[in-house]
Amino acid sequence: MSKVRHRGRRGTLHIISGLLIASAVVRLSAQAGPALANDTEVEPAMTATAPEETNTDALLAAFRDREARLAEREAQLQDRVQALRIAEVEIAERLEELVAAEQALAATIAAADSASLTDLEQLTTVYENMKPKEAAALFEEMPPQFAAGFLGMMRPDAAALIMTQLAPETAYSFSVVLAGRNANVPTE
Repeated sequence: MSKVRHRGRRGTLHIISGLLIASAVVRLSAQAGPALANDTEVEPAMTATAPEETNTDALLAAFRDREARLAEREAQLQDRVQALRIAEVEIAERLEELVAAEQALAATIAAADSASLTDLEQLTTVYENMKPKEAAALFEEMPPQFAAGFLGMMRPDAAALIMTQLAPETAYSFSVVLAGRNANVPTE
């Protein structure tokens, strides 16, 4: 019984492979005919219209076109390089102007800081030369941070005389501000 099954399978395989081969032949004949016909028509047309002189002329024309395109690109690149040079000069000039403006601003800030410091030093000297009781009356009216700033700039003996004339709560608030002024300063 196993021989019958193998023969039946072999027969089926032969039939399937025969059908596949027949399908390939039909496809090849249907598509190869027009392809071969197109191939034979193109070759005579090419050889009849392409003499050697025409090929040379076409190559020369193609080279001339390419040379013209390259010359145009080179001119464009030269224009770009020139524009970049002009831009570099303008950038350098503006950079010099910015540096000069920065230096002028730094000088102005330094002068303002110096003038401000001079004013504060003069006012501190005025408070130091006042009678402690009169200066204390002024300090009582000032905000603690403002008054503590002046006390910190004064000679210690003058500041001590003024602090003795203040109310204890006010003197304490000034002391707290003075003690905490540099608490957040980095140590490194």
